Amino acid sequence: MYTQSLAHDAVGKGKLSPEIFDTDALLLLPEEILLESGCAKGKAALVAGGKFAEIDEREALLARHPELTPIELPGKLLMPGFIDTHHHLTQSLGKSLVFGEPSEIFKRIWVPLEASLDERMLHLSAKLAALEALRGGFTTAVDAGTRASAEIGSIAQAAEETGLRCVLGFICNDLGGQDVIKDGAAIRREAERHLARWGGHELVAPSLAVSIPEVASDTMLRDVAALCAEGGAIFQTHVNEHLQAVERSLVARRQRPLEHLHAVGALGPQTLVAHATLVTPTELNLLRDTNTAVAFNPVASSWKGNAVAPALQMAALGIRFGLGTDGTRSDAFRLMDAAETSQRLTVGLTTGDSSCGGGWLWLDHATRASADAAGLKGLTGEIAPGLAADFLLVDLDVPEMTPSWDRPWELVRYGNRDQIEAVFTNGRLRLWQGWPVDWDARALLAEVREVAGAAVERAPIYRVHSPSSAHRATIKGNQEIDDERTAGAARPS
Repeated sequence: MYTQSLAHDAVGKGKLSPEIFDTDALLLLPEEILLESGCAKGKAALVAGGKFAEIDEREALLARHPELTPIELPGKLLMPGFIDTHHHLTQSLGKSLVFGEPSEIFKRIWVPLEASLDERMLHLSAKLAALEALRGGFTTAVDAGTRASAEIGSIAQAAEETGLRCVLGFICNDLGGQDVIKDGAAIRREAERHLARWGGHELVAPSLAVSIPEVASDTMLRDVAALCAEGGAIFQTHVNEHLQAVERSLVARRQRPLEHLHAVGALGPQTLVAHATLVTPTELNLLRDTNTAVAFNPVASSWKGNAVAPALQMAALGIRFGLGTDGTRSDAFRLMDAAETSQRLTVGLTTGDSSCGGGWLWLDHATRASADAAGLKGLTGEIAPGLAADFLLVDLDVPEMTPSWDRPWELVRYGNRDQIEAVFTNGRLRLWQGWPVDWDARALLAEVREVAGAAVERAPIYRVHSPSSAHRATIKGNQEIDDERTAGAARPS
């Protein structure tokens, strides 16, 4: 039997062309496959119709499908694509504008920037973010909704063009500044249309969202959560992320934001709350008892948060949670490392917990458990028959993973996105060695560079800190003044 084989050059780097994957059915023979039970050798996967059709021993699959040409993948790991349970796809044009800023940056930077985006800019931002996500190993991103007034169909278009699976949030805030009431009935009609429009789409799943509980009426919070429960969608909101928001809720309602959501009936298995960093033991019980899911965003905590979510305690209580980037950086391996590190620094060091859940915990919560939190359980997140073929081919033939003794831990601590050889969604190759195979990413980058400056300039953004370059110039200038003073003092009179 003829077998396509992966040739290696002198440094062990694979030389497999992307054209070999351009077929309706793929019989893949990797070095290892990451299954629910762990990394397995001697297995093969059959991909057909955009799904995993069969997973079995190599010999068994080869015997059942003599009509197919197997693709040998020595030194490669076939693993599920990572799932980002909390992203803001329309914030990619801002990026480092938020570095060094105090918390609640959405008020000073994100809301002004998003509000300035027209449909073209919305599409460019989402497409850039989708490209970054795929490059970082994410095959799915949950978008929390945009505050831009432009048609959000352009975000879905970006997902379609890049191949990123997207849970697309539609914002349902009915309270504006100073509690100005917006037309709640109109918002609900739009929400229903959003759920109907994207229901059953190949890559886009609809979701409803409220930015933070205080910008929606109790009726709206309850209604959108109910709409999601009825429609099999997820309801998203940011909750208990910043101390200011917790205190505002206590002053206005004598309830913390999470308690407020529970009081109005907005918690439940359809609800995905982002952050939950400032949670009390009672609120953890609320999450557990209502089966509400959490998007744990460890990088966001280290970059601009007030606290780190107690993810290990959530795991111990059986609270559903996935990992999210919050749009910080789209690098799934670094996200897992940040998740484990955050728990080690906040819990492990003080309790003598040297494991902090172990490597498998973080790998699982970045894939299978993230799919569950995102409302995609039974669709993606695992290598299993019947599920969408959203997967990565990861190069294991690298010094960092040689020799191998514990693959999950190695992926969490040593894994790097430059090991990602290929990214697939729905069984279709989307990226090869970091770049798209069917559209011009370089042209996108050039267009973004051309227009991003104007978009940022016209947005009423307020930054507390000066850019690092300006800060460095100020320090240099102050040093020159000090040097001149010192030299002057040393001169004879």
